[in-house]
Amino acid sequence: MERPGPSEVTGSDASGPDPQLAVTMGFTGFGKKARTFDLEAMFEQTRRTAVERSRKTLAREKEEEMNREKELRRQNEDIEPTSSGSHVVRDGSKSSSRDTSSSESEESSGSSDDELIGPPLPLKMTKEPSNHIEEDILGPLPPPLYEEVEEDDDDDGDSEEEENPVQKIPDSHEITLKHGTKTVSALGLDPSGARLVTGGYDYDVKFWDFAGMDASFKAFRSLQPCECHQIKSLQYSNTGDMILVVSGSSQAKVIDRDGFEVMECIKGDQYIVDMANTKGHTAMLHTGSWHPKIKGEFMTCSNDATVRTWEVENPRKQRSVFKPRTMQGKKVIPTTCTYSRDGNLIAAACQNGSIQIWDRNLTVHPKFHYKQAHDPGTDTSCVTFSYDGNVLASRGGDDTLKLWDIRQFNKPLFSASGLPTMFPMTDCCFSPDDKLVVTGTSVQRGCGSGKLVFFERRTFQRVYEIDITDASVVRCLWHPKLNQIMVGTGNGLAKVYYDPNKSQRGAKLCVVKTQRKAKQAETLTQDYIITPHALPMFREPRQRSTRKQLEKDRLDPLKSHKPEPPVAGPGRGGRVGTHGGTLSSYIVKNIALDKTDDSNPREAILRHAKAAEDNPYWVSPAYSKTQPKTMFAQVESDDEEAKNEPEWKKRKI
Repeated sequence: MERPGPSEVTGSDASGPDPQLAVTMGFTGFGKKARTFDLEAMFEQTRRTAVERSRKTLAREKEEEMNREKELRRQNEDIEPTSSGSHVVRDGSKSSSRDTSSSESEESSGSSDDELIGPPLPLKMTKEPSNHIEEDILGPLPPPLYEEVEEDDDDDGDSEEEENPVQKIPDSHEITLKHGTKTVSALGLDPSGARLVTGGYDYDVKFWDFAGMDASFKAFRSLQPCECHQIKSLQYSNTGDMILVVSGSSQAKVIDRDGFEVMECIKGDQYIVDMANTKGHTAMLHTGSWHPKIKGEFMTCSNDATVRTWEVENPRKQRSVFKPRTMQGKKVIPTTCTYSRDGNLIAAACQNGSIQIWDRNLTVHPKFHYKQAHDPGTDTSCVTFSYDGNVLASRGGDDTLKLWDIRQFNKPLFSASGLPTMFPMTDCCFSPDDKLVVTGTSVQRGCGSGKLVFFERRTFQRVYEIDITDASVVRCLWHPKLNQIMVGTGNGLAKVYYDPNKSQRGAKLCVVKTQRKAKQAETLTQDYIITPHALPMFREPRQRSTRKQLEKDRLDPLKSHKPEPPVAGPGRGGRVGTHGGTLSSYIVKNIALDKTDDSNPREAILRHAKAAEDNPYWVSPAYSKTQPKTMFAQVESDDEEAKNEPEWKKRKI
């Protein structure tokens, strides 16, 4: 078979595809051009179709209105209807519909003349320009255009939800966790929402596992990490593997998820004046917080007027020290502190009512300082940043809640009063969507119920509140992943609020589990009191005869040892007296303080006088030139005293 020449090949291409090639490839459209799509023309066609449909709907509505008016006229005037106008409209609509149908039929007939490959185009994709239709089409078709009506409906639904953020509050269901009888002063939830940790005034820290609990709601572990100090703050790290424990002591602790100690901060020297020169806190702690980005870094504030940052790897010294000061440069005690959401700022509220914000890397001067944020002398219990990082909320001891914009930190954005607080750790938090601010209120015992109050962030209106219990609400925590609210109260309860439709996992996992029934083998039908040595295995064997026991005692060297006689004096016969048993005491009692010579001490001294006078060796040579001669007074006898007696004494006698 000979190959065709170049002229033959070009001739075949110009005339059309080779029939042999079509048989070989399996389809007849081989060699045709791929169709190109003009997006502007497609959009224009879609717009025209929408306008045409809207005109038809308007015409229908007008026709219905006219029919209604005519029916009313018939009822009122009892006149035969004149429906000429309506026929005109109908005829017009019919003619328009006929025109559109004829145009569509013409387009379809025109397009049917050309050979198309693939599925037919939808009506919205058909185009009017004839130059594109005449070309052959190859390749897949573009996706159909989405209708704008559905998007509008979704936008309307979103706007309704945005207008009413109260509907997102998960408060339809609740569970109660019994921590103890004293105030729950600390709450912590890990980032995944699997475990909750609670701490209180009873020094206990309890661990709750939502996936492992049943309907009995019992903690799986309880411990006292700080001995006899009240728990002030508990917080999981950003990775969830460590817990920061801040108590009433001067040393913060870090424990792992199971409660074992990881590190303990060092205590500083309280006798150093400049607190920046000591290695740790020297007074009671208030609160602490983990860095949101850097693993292993956390912060604490204390009564020693400092805010210190720490690293878990270096517990022997703090990383940096921030010293809050008044406008006059005097020390002031920080009562609470926190990191910003990005971790670049450190905010602290002080006892003089001021709020001071530092750059994390600059410890000398604060970046922002507002000196009258709350009333002086009241302990601001909480400061927290919003999720967008621009707004700061502060819960004051003056029964107020305030919002601040850190971009214009010269006055509060909003302020709400009438929120009583009696605890130095009453906190506030933002909702996960940043549209609500939540805080708790305190009450006296038997004088009402504590409430959880919700404020809208945009207007700061009091939009919602929940009655928690007949005690104060101290802690509140709104987890963003679970969409559940945890509350710590003043009567030892920790409550979890959730909604089955809006919340995820958390309390929903343990509510559905039934309480495990105790097996009969695990319980005793009757409580027995077993006395000591009542069982045979603990009972002492009774002696059969005293003679054998005496023989055994005779062979025992300890029992048959002769009693020691009482010690007379400092110690004799190789035994030491009762005043000590050391070698030095033995030497002192037997040598240096030996009192065997009971003679006259004057005679004992003068016994060596003659030898010292004949052979002076120690003292006399030193005073040979300066020592005066010894002169002793003469002792008179009794006869000489009687002679020298005066006469008046003799006469009296």
